[in-house]
Amino acid sequence: MNALLICSGGFDSVTLAHRLAAEQSLGALLTFDYGQRHKKEIDAARRCAERLAVPHLVMDIGHIGRQLSGSALTDDIEVPHGHYSEENMKVTVVPNRNAIMLTIAFGVAAARGLDTVALAVHGGDHFIYPDCRPDFIRLFGEMQARALEGVAEVALLAPYVNTDKAEIARDAARFDVPVADTWSCYEGGDLHCGRCGTCVERIEAMALAGVVDPTAYKDEQYWREAVARVNACTP
Repeated sequence: MNALLICSGGFDSVTLAHRLAAEQSLGALLTFDYGQRHKKEIDAARRCAERLAVPHLVMDIGHIGRQLSGSALTDDIEVPHGHYSEENMKVTVVPNRNAIMLTIAFGVAAARGLDTVALAVHGGDHFIYPDCRPDFIRLFGEMQARALEGVAEVALLAPYVNTDKAEIARDAARFDVPVADTWSCYEGGDLHCGRCGTCVERIEAMALAGVVDPTAYKDEQYWREAVARVNACTP
């Protein structure tokens, strides 16, 4: 396998990059600039590529991102705090984001002679992101097989799609990922906020996996309140 990994610079995708590199199956990283609130994650992806000595492709699709308005990730909308399973997190959806990125990635992989497109979507994404769910991954892979029929054979790899983020945390420990040099927070401040959905899920995953989290957060305790709130509402 020689994979093109869609790498945001976040904890999930950087961990998968290290896993694939350890398996000697990482060909390149592909990062998208789609007009997100900040560029810190793009810098983290660049450092990951340098660390693993693979090419880093940065695709500017800001002109597309500007048309996908209404998300807290791209517009001047307050980033919600809490757990991903809470209703307020729907404002972080960027419509069709993964579908758009994957379509481009498959074309790039085919053009570069790479045989796999990899991404780090996981079970915790299923609550609100339809293009992170197992059925989407399966059907998208089938669609691309038809789209590239007779041109190239490119598989879709999403090893975490049926697992929770704690499994990613365990892989981070297993493959010596420099977790503190990844960026997940939606707010893009000097430190991870500790309160947005991705920060809450990141801290929770580390705790569930029993892995030490070296990341500095503004609020290291809020995640407990967010998780407790969700559990109280679960039948």
